[in-house]
Amino acid sequence: MMSLPFYQRHHEHYDRAYRHKALQSTVSQYQKEAKSKSTVYAQGSTAYSRGSAAYRHASAADYSLESSAAYSHGSSAHALESAAYSYGSTAYDHHSAAQSKRSAAYSLDSESLSKSSAAYSHGSESINKLATAYRLGSEAYSLGLKDSNIMIEDQSYKMSPKAKRAKQNLISEDKENKAVDYSVPIFTGREVSISGITDTEEERIKESAAYIARRNLLAKGEGVSVSKVATSASQEEHHEKKSRKVAIRESAERVALKKTLEDTQAFHKKLNQDKLLHAPEFVIEPRSHTVWEKQNVKFYCTVAGWPEPHVTWYKNNVPINVQTHPGKYIIESRYGLHSLEISTCDFEDTAQYHASAMNIKGEISAYASLVVKRYKGEMDASLFHAGTVTMPLSLGATPHGYASRFEISFVDKFDVAFGREGETMSLGCTVVISPDIKRFKPDIEWYRNGVLITPSKWVQMHWSGERASLTLTHANKEDEGLYTLRVVMGDYYEEYSAYVFVLDADAEIPGAPGAPLDVQCLDANKDYVIVSWKQPAVDGGNPILGYFIDRCEVGTTHWTQCNETPVKFARFPVTGLIEGRSYIFRVRAVNKAGVSLPSRVSEPVAALDPADRARLRSHPSAPWTGQIIVTEEEPAEGVVPGPPTDLQVIEATKNYVVLSWKPPGQRGHEGIMYFVEKCVAGTENWQRVNTEIPVKSPRFAVFDLAEGKSYCFRVRCCNSAGIGEPSEATEATVVDDKLDIPKAPGRIMPTRNTDTSVVVTWTEPPDAKELVGYYIESSVVGSGRWEPCNNNPVKGTRFVCHGLITGEKYVFRVRAVNAAGLSEFSQESEPIEVQAAIAAPSPPYDITVLESVRDSMVLGWKQPKVIGGSEITGYYVNYREVIGGVPGKWMEANIKPVSERAYRIQNLKENMVYQFQVAAANLAGVGTPSLPSKSFKCEEWTIAVPGPPHDLACTEIRKDSLVLLWKAPVYTGRSPVAGYYVDVKETEATEEHWRSVNEKPLQKRFLKIGGLKEGVSYVFRVRATNQAGVGKPSDVTDPVVAETRPGTKEVVVDVDDNGVISLNFECDQMSPNSKFVWSKDYEPIEDDSRLDIATKGGKSKATFKDLGEDDLGIYSCVVTDTDGVSSSYTIDEEEMKRLLALSHERKFPTVPLVSELAVEILEKGEVRFWLQAEKLSGNAKANFVFNDKEIFNGEKYKMKMDQKTGLVEMIMDKLEDKDEGTYTFQLQDGKATNQSSLVLIGDVFKKLQNESDFQRKEWHRKQGPHFVDKLGWEVTSDCNVLLKCKVANIKKETHIVWYKDDREIMVDEEHDFKDGVCTLLISEFSKKDAGTYEVILKDDRGKDSSELKLMNAAFADLMNEVCRRIALSATDLKIQSTAEGIRLYSFVNYYVEDLRVSWVHNDAQIRFTDRVKTGVTGEQIWLQINEPTPQDKGRYTMELFDGKTGHKKTVDLSGQAFDEAFAEFQRLKQAAIAEKNRARVLGGLPDVVTIQEGKALNLSCTVWGDPAPEVSWLKNEKSFVSDANCILKFESGKNVSFTISAVSTLDSGKYSIVVKNKYGTETSDVTVSVFIPEEEAESLQEKHKEDKKKKV
Repeated sequence: MMSLPFYQRHHEHYDRAYRHKALQSTVSQYQKEAKSKSTVYAQGSTAYSRGSAAYRHASAADYSLESSAAYSHGSSAHALESAAYSYGSTAYDHHSAAQSKRSAAYSLDSESLSKSSAAYSHGSESINKLATAYRLGSEAYSLGLKDSNIMIEDQSYKMSPKAKRAKQNLISEDKENKAVDYSVPIFTGREVSISGITDTEEERIKESAAYIARRNLLAKGEGVSVSKVATSASQEEHHEKKSRKVAIRESAERVALKKTLEDTQAFHKKLNQDKLLHAPEFVIEPRSHTVWEKQNVKFYCTVAGWPEPHVTWYKNNVPINVQTHPGKYIIESRYGLHSLEISTCDFEDTAQYHASAMNIKGEISAYASLVVKRYKGEMDASLFHAGTVTMPLSLGATPHGYASRFEISFVDKFDVAFGREGETMSLGCTVVISPDIKRFKPDIEWYRNGVLITPSKWVQMHWSGERASLTLTHANKEDEGLYTLRVVMGDYYEEYSAYVFVLDADAEIPGAPGAPLDVQCLDANKDYVIVSWKQPAVDGGNPILGYFIDRCEVGTTHWTQCNETPVKFARFPVTGLIEGRSYIFRVRAVNKAGVSLPSRVSEPVAALDPADRARLRSHPSAPWTGQIIVTEEEPAEGVVPGPPTDLQVIEATKNYVVLSWKPPGQRGHEGIMYFVEKCVAGTENWQRVNTEIPVKSPRFAVFDLAEGKSYCFRVRCCNSAGIGEPSEATEATVVDDKLDIPKAPGRIMPTRNTDTSVVVTWTEPPDAKELVGYYIESSVVGSGRWEPCNNNPVKGTRFVCHGLITGEKYVFRVRAVNAAGLSEFSQESEPIEVQAAIAAPSPPYDITVLESVRDSMVLGWKQPKVIGGSEITGYYVNYREVIGGVPGKWMEANIKPVSERAYRIQNLKENMVYQFQVAAANLAGVGTPSLPSKSFKCEEWTIAVPGPPHDLACTEIRKDSLVLLWKAPVYTGRSPVAGYYVDVKETEATEEHWRSVNEKPLQKRFLKIGGLKEGVSYVFRVRATNQAGVGKPSDVTDPVVAETRPGTKEVVVDVDDNGVISLNFECDQMSPNSKFVWSKDYEPIEDDSRLDIATKGGKSKATFKDLGEDDLGIYSCVVTDTDGVSSSYTIDEEEMKRLLALSHERKFPTVPLVSELAVEILEKGEVRFWLQAEKLSGNAKANFVFNDKEIFNGEKYKMKMDQKTGLVEMIMDKLEDKDEGTYTFQLQDGKATNQSSLVLIGDVFKKLQNESDFQRKEWHRKQGPHFVDKLGWEVTSDCNVLLKCKVANIKKETHIVWYKDDREIMVDEEHDFKDGVCTLLISEFSKKDAGTYEVILKDDRGKDSSELKLMNAAFADLMNEVCRRIALSATDLKIQSTAEGIRLYSFVNYYVEDLRVSWVHNDAQIRFTDRVKTGVTGEQIWLQINEPTPQDKGRYTMELFDGKTGHKKTVDLSGQAFDEAFAEFQRLKQAAIAEKNRARVLGGLPDVVTIQEGKALNLSCTVWGDPAPEVSWLKNEKSFVSDANCILKFESGKNVSFTISAVSTLDSGKYSIVVKNKYGTETSDVTVSVFIPEEEAESLQEKHKEDKKKKV
C-alpha cells in the first residue's frame, strides 16, 4: 500500500490529490503500465544527431497524436525535444541506437508527458493564454538543444525498480574547457527567462497555476545531477533505476497534476467569461515612421480583449489585401502582438495606416502614418539593410547629427489639479521640440513622486505627436502626488511638474471616516500574507476605532472579511490562504458613525513559498556544457527532519505575534511542514497552536494571546517519517505594540509661495520609527474648521499646500503617521496671509536720451516687464565712457533710487560718448541691470523743434479701441510745445505705413484711439510740435493686440439709497500687491476735497462729496501689478444732471405705486379699498385714515398688507350713510413714504352704496337656484324664436315654469337643465305671440324669476330680426311658365306680414295690375305676368325689407330665358284650352251599384265638351246599345241616362260610358251587381238540384 505522510492519513481533506476516490484503481493501473514504459532522453554530438534522425521522425509521428495541441507552433521533432527537456529528464548519450535503447531514464510515461506538456509547452493552445509567462526554454538553452539534438529514441519505456536521486548542489559556473560537476535544477533546463512575477492579475494567476502544477509533478527532492566531462571515444554507461514506491508515487502525482490542470483550465475558462469579456483596446498603438526609399518598415501594435479581437490593417481606410500584392505586405498576428511589414517602400506607400480590432464587444482603431523620403544625392542601395529602418551614416541619423542641442518647451501646461475619488482626471501638456526632426520621436515618461508610471487599468497615457496626456480613469488617494512629465530627446530632456490632489469621496454614511489607502501585501507565503495600509487623513469627526480587512480570490467577486474585530495597527497577517491561488485585498476604516468606503484593492498576490517565488524570478544560471550526465545516488528515505533554526519574533502587537524561522538542514528529500507551540514565559507548559493542520510556510501569526502577558514560542518540523525535535524557544515576548505611535512634529513654519499656495515646513518628531509620512491640515483664522491639505501621506518635512484663498489668513498643523497610528496634531503655526512671494524685478529696457546739454543728459526707459510681485520702489542708473569704441568702467549715476522713469545725469564731459544701464528695485532687492544702451554723445541740442515725448503707455485695451498716455518731452525746443500728433501702424507693417490718428494737434497728453481691428497687433508713437515744427517721434510702444480680454470689467456709476454718487471698479485678477489707482483726465488725483476713495479686496469706490461742474472729466482706474486691468468713465454735463436728479430721488425717496387708491364692490356686496406699490420691504408699514382720523383693524374694517406683492387693502362689510367722506392710505418703507386718497361723497357715494346693496342682494339670491343670464331671445336659423336663459345652482328637485301674460305655458317635457340653459321655442313667430314672458326657478332653497317683455319696440326689434332671418332664408329667384303666363318666385322658411315685399323691373318699381300680380302662397313669394309680351323682358328684382335692411334677389328674364319661358307658356296655354274643352263626364255615376233582382235601375250623369261630345256605352268592355230592357238616353248635349225597368242577374256587369270630341275622350265606369233574396235563392238551389237528378 502506498505510504502517506502521517498528517495526510488523518486529514485526507488537506491534499486534493489524496482525496480522489479513484486513487487506488489509478495507482494500480499505472503500476502495470510502468513495467512496459520508459523514456530515454539522449543528447550527443552533431554526428550522432544525424545518425539518429530516423528515431526522431518515428517518435514524432506517434507522439504527435496526444501532444499536437501543445506543439502546434513548431515542428514535431523540436516539440518533442522541448517537452522532453522541459521536465528535466536527462540521459547519458550513447553512440548507437542499441546503446540508447539500453539506457534507462527517470521520466514520466508518454501519456502523462503528453498531457502535462500541454501546460508548459511553448506552443500550447489549451494553456497558452494561462501560462504564457512560462514558455519553457531560455534562448541559451534553446541554442544548446539545437546543437545537441535531444531526441526520444524509444517509446517502450521500462521503469527501474530503484531510483537514484540526484544531488542537489548549487550550480557553479566556470570556464568552458574545465570539467566541473554541477547540479541542474529540475525546472530550469528549458525555462523562459523570467524577470520576476508579472504585474498584471492575469499573469500572476498564470504564474501561480503553472508553477504549482510543475512543482507537484516532480518535486519532493528528486533531481538530476549533471557533470561536465571531456568527450572520449568510449564512455561509461550510467543507469538510473527507480524503486517501486517512487514509481507509484509518481503515478499518483500524475493523477494530481491532471486534476490540477483541469481545475486550472476550468478556473480560467470561468475567469475569461466573467472577468475578461471586454471590448478591444490597444495596449501599444502603432507608431508613425519616416523612412527612405527601398527600405522595409514594420508597424507593431498589441491588442487586448476577450474574445480575442480580430485585427484588420487599412491603408488610407482601404483594407490591405495581401493576396493582391504578393511579397509587398506581410501581416502577422501572434499572442496579441500584431504587425504589418511593408517591403521595399516607395512613394506610393506614403499614407495613413490604421489597425482595426473588433470582437463581439466592440471595435477600436489606432492610426499611424508612413512618410517615404527620397535621397537626392548618390547613394549606395546596399547601405539600406532589408528589414530595418536605417539610413546611411553620412546622414547622421542620430539626434547629435541633426542638432547640437534640442530645445524642449511646454505649452498649455497642466496646473495643480484637484479631483475626488472615483472621478476621471486628465493631465495634458503640449510639447514643442526645436528643431523638429520627423525621423526621431521623443520618449514621453510620466512620474509620480519620482517613480516612473506604467500604463494600467488605473492609468492611461497618450501621445498624439504634439500633446502628451495622462488619464486617471478612476482616481484614488493613492494617485495623489507630484506628477512629472519628462520628454526625452536623445541626450536631452526637459521636465514639467504639478501636484495632483485627490479628495475623499462622499461617505455613504454621514460621519464615517475616509477610505484607507495604499494597501500592499508583504511577506507572502504558502498560506498567509501580511497586509499593510495607510491610515486616511479624514476620520469623519470621530476617532477611528480600527480597520476591517477583506480578501477576494482572483477571478471571483466574493469578498470575505478576514477579522471579526477591528484592528488598529496598520498591518495585519491574513492566514488560511490556499497555496497556489492568487488573492486581492482591501481595507475599510470604522468609527462610531459607521464603516468607510473600501480602499482601492491591492495588487494580486500568489500564495507561494518565498523560495519558490525566488526560483520563478531567477534566470537559468547554468552554462551550457554540451552534455547532461545522470549520476546515481541512493535516496535517503525515512529521515525525520531536524529542528528549525533562527526562530524569532519579527512583529508583535496587541492582537497577534508573527514568528519567522528557517527550515532545518536535515529534512530528507520530501516536503516538510511545521507545528508551532507556545507557553507562558517562566513555565514549561507548551501548547500546540496549530493543532489540526500543520503550516507549510516558515512564517506564522499567532492570535488569541492575552494582552500584556509574556510568551515563548518554538517550532517543530514534520514529514511522513514523523515529527522532529523543537527549535530553540524564543525569548519572552510581551503581547503589546512594539511600535509606538509617533509624537507630534514640531516647529511648523509657513512661508509665502503663490497667491493660492503656502509652503509649510516642520521638524521630524523625536524617536520616530517607521514613519509612513505626514498629514497637513489648514484652517482659515477664526473659522475653527480644519481641512486636509493632502490625502496621501507625504514624506519629508516640507509641503506646498495648494488651493488656498488669496488674501485669507491661515494657520497650519501637522501630524505624523506610522503603522501604529497617527500622532497628535502639532501646535498651530503662526497665521500667514496667502500672497505671492516677491522677487526682484526684471531689467528695464529701451533706454533713450530725452535731452542733452553740454554736461548732462536726460535718460528715459521703460518699466520692467516683470515687477516681481511688489511695487517698484525706484531705479538705479549707471553710465560708462566709450573711448574709441572701447567701453570703460561702470559708474553710479545716483545713490538714492529715482521713482520716475526719467533721470538727468550731471557732470558729464562734453562731446564724450556714453553708454547707460538701469536697474529696478523693489522690496525684494535690486534687479538685474538692463543691457548696455546704445552709445550717446553728450552735446548741446540746438534744434528748434521739441524733443521726443516719453513714457508711452497703453491702457483700457479693448477689441476696437485703447487709450494712449504719454509724458511731455524734456526738451521743448525754442518755443513751448503746442500739441501732439499720435501715429499708429500695424506691428508687422513697414515704416511707410505709419499714419497719423489726429489731424489737429492735441493739447492733452492722452488720446482714446478707436477704429482698431479685433485681434490685430498695433504699435504707436507720439510727436510733439511747436512753432518751429514737429519734433522727433518718441520710442515705439510695445506691440498691443486689440482684444477685450475675458473677465474685463468697466467702471460703474452708482447712486445709493442716501443719494451718494460713486464710481465703482472691480477686479478679480489682482495679485497680493495690486493697488487701485484713480485719476482724473489721466492725471493722479491729489486733491481729496472733492472725492473719497475706498478700497477693500478686489473692489474700489470713488465717492463724490458734492458733484458739481468742477468734477466734470474722465475718471480712470488702473490696477497695478496686473495684465493691464483698467477702465474709465466720463462725466459730462448731461450725465451730471442725470446723476444729480437720481441722487435727489434717492435722498427723498417715495414708495412708487403701481396703482393709486381705488374702490371696488366684492361679490357679497363688501366694499374693498386697495392700492399697490411697486415694491415693499419686510419693514413697510401702512396707516389708514378716514376724514383725517386714523382707523384701525376691527369688526368694521378688515385691513391687510402683502409686502411681497406690494398690495395694501381695506374691506368694509357694507356702506352706511355715515361712511361718506375721504379715505387715505399712508405708506412708509424705511425712509420712503407715500400716500393716496379717495373721496366718496354725494352721487359718487350713493352710487357705490346702491351698487353694494344690489350686489349683497344678488349674492343672497345666488345661494338658491338663480339666473346667471336673464331671459332673452334669439332667432334660429329656421326663423323660429328661441327664448333662453342661463341658470346655476340647480339640482334635481328644481322646477322651471314658463308664463305668458301671467298664464302658464304648458310644455310637453320636463327640462333637463343641460349646460345650465333653459329654452322655450316659439315657431312661426308673429304678432299673436307678442306679450310678457316670465320664467320662474324654484326649489326648497328659494326661487328666482326672469321676465321678458316682447311688446312695442321690443316686439318690433324681434320682428325685425325674424324678418331679417326670413329674408336671409330666401332662395334665388326662379322662372316658371304657366298656362296664364310667366311666374317669378322664391321660397322662404315661412312668411309673415311684417316682411314687406316689392318688385323692380329694369330698376323701375312695378305697378301691379290684373296682368301683373304678386302674392304669397305658403312659403312661396311670387310675381305673375299673365299673357307676357316682349315688353316684359328685362331684369327683375325682389326686395325683402325686414324693417331695417333690404335684401334683394335678382333674375334676368330676357334673351333665351324669356324665349324658353314664353314658348313653354304657349304650350301650356294650348294644353289648358284643350283640357278645358275636351269631352268629360262631370259626375253622377256611382262606382258600384248593388240592386235586388226585379227592381228598376236608373243611372244618370252629366257630360260636357266643346263641341258637344259623342256618347257610347260598353258592357264588360263590349259595345252596348239601347234595347227594350235597357233604355239609353242623351239629351241636350249634356244629360245622359241609363234605365233598366226590372233587373235580373243577367244585367250584372261592368258598364262604361265613353264621351268623345275632338279634344279628347273620357271613360267613366260603374259596376252593377244584382242579387236574389234568400228564400228565392234556396228554392232555386233545390230546383237546381232536382234538375241535376233528372239529368242523371
